[in-house]
Amino acid sequence: MQKISPVEAKRIMDTNSDIYIVDVRDEDELYEGYIDNSVLIPLDTVEKTAESIIEDKNKLVLVYCRSGRRSKEAAEILDRLGYKNVYDIGGILDWPFDLVI
Repeated sequence: MQKISPVEAKRIMDTNSDIYIVDVRDEDELYEGYIDNSVLIPLDTVEKTAESIIEDKNKLVLVYCRSGRRSKEAAEILDRLGYKNVYDIGGILDWPFDLVI
């Protein structure tokens, strides 16, 4: 697991369509907006559901939450589950690009 900046994450998103963008907030937080093409896997379900949603453990996975605490924890869980390319992009509060509202 590595921590990367929102700018670097956006560059990856713009140049690679074969990735998972994972929002680990709770469903009721989606009203604040979310990153386009992201999939919601709330932090408390990551350990139990990630493998059924992200089947290829070699795929690039970008993880975010609201402030960065949960994304770090989720990225560590994904690492433990054997995912090879996990990047913590921190919190949506620091995301300087467009969101889906």
